[in-house]
Amino acid sequence: MLAFRSSRRTAGPAVLAAGLVLALTACGGGADGTATPDTLDPNADLSTQKLTVSNWDGYMPEDLPAKFKAAAGPTVTVTKHATNEEVMAKLTAGADSGIDVAFVSGQFAQALAEQGLLEPVHADLVPNLKNLYPEARQLAYDNGNKYSVPYTWGTTGLCYRTDLTGYTPDSWEDLLSPKPQLVKKVTMMATERWLMLPAQKALNFSANTTDAEQLEQVKQKLLTAKKTLLAYDDTTFGDRLKSGEAALVEAWDGWCPTDDPKIKFVVPKEGSDLWVDTMVILKTSKNKEAAHAFINYILDADNHRWAAENILYKVPNSAAMAKIDAKLLETHPQLTMTPAELLTQEVPVDLGDAAPAYTRIATEVSAG
Repeated sequence: MLAFRSSRRTAGPAVLAAGLVLALTACGGGADGTATPDTLDPNADLSTQKLTVSNWDGYMPEDLPAKFKAAAGPTVTVTKHATNEEVMAKLTAGADSGIDVAFVSGQFAQALAEQGLLEPVHADLVPNLKNLYPEARQLAYDNGNKYSVPYTWGTTGLCYRTDLTGYTPDSWEDLLSPKPQLVKKVTMMATERWLMLPAQKALNFSANTTDAEQLEQVKQKLLTAKKTLLAYDDTTFGDRLKSGEAALVEAWDGWCPTDDPKIKFVVPKEGSDLWVDTMVILKTSKNKEAAHAFINYILDADNHRWAAENILYKVPNSAAMAKIDAKLLETHPQLTMTPAELLTQEVPVDLGDAAPAYTRIATEVSAG
C-alpha cells in the first residue's frame, strides 16, 4: 500500500506566456519500454506524437496544450485527477493507463519509480533543467531528479489572524494546545501526512517516522488536540480565517491568504515539511520524445512562472522566480522563502510498509 497524498485546490487558470520552440533529440524504447541511448532519434517528428497528461484541476493554464502544440508540435489531451490516490490507482493498475505524463507529489513519484513504472528523465532532452535551483536536485524522494522533475514546492505552517489570536504563534503547540481564547477557533488538516505533521514535529519526531511507539504518541497527542478543534479542513481554512470563524489554521504556504493584511504565515520553530509536486513520464508511454519536450516547455522561465503567479506556490526554477512581480511578493511573502530555507525542512518520502499505520491513525483520529 502506498502513502497517498490528497490534492490541494488551486487558483483558476490564466494565460500562459509565450512558449519556447524546442530543438530536441527523441527517445524510442527498449524491450521494457525504457528509452535507451541507442534508440534516440534526433530527427523525430514531434507533430506525429500525441500526449495524455494527468494533472490537478487548475494546476496549469487551460490554453497550455494549444500553445505547446504551436511551439513544439505534439497534440496534448489533459485529464484531471482530484487526488494523488485517484491517479495512482490508474497508474498502478497493472495495465497501460494511456497516460504519458502525470503530475504527482514527490513521495508518489518515489513509489512509482520503485515499482519500475517510470521512465528515467533523459537530461539531454530537457535542456531547461538548467533553470532549476541546485537544491531542487537534492530532494530525498529522488536525489538528482532521476525519475521526476519538480514543478512546485513549499512548506506547511501556521496561518493566523493577527487581530484574533492576541499574540504571535510560533509553535505547533499553538495549534495542538491552543490558548483559551482560541479553543474551537483552530483547524487542522485531515490528509494523513499533514494530520500527523504537527504532532510529529511537536514531539521532535521525523515526519517520516515508522517507529510504532512514536506513532502511538503522535496518535494520543492528536486525540487530545481534537477536543479543541473547530474542524479538520484541507480546503476552506482560508475562507474560515477571512470570515473570522477561525483564528489559527494549519495551512500549506501558498494557501494562506496573506493578501489580507490581517493574515500572516509562519513556519513553526520545531520545523516542518518540504513538499514537492512533480512531473513524471510513464514507462508505458509511446510518446517519450513529446513527453520530454512537454516537461522542457514547462521549465521555460516564462512558462513556469505561471504556477507561482497563479497557484501562489513557489516553483523550483530560479529563472522563473526571478520574473515574479515584486508587488505579488509583497502581498505573498511566502513566495520569497529561499531554496536554502526550504531545504532545512523535512522532505516527505514514501512510507512503504508503514503506510497502513498512518492510515489507521488518521482514521481513528478524524472519525466521529
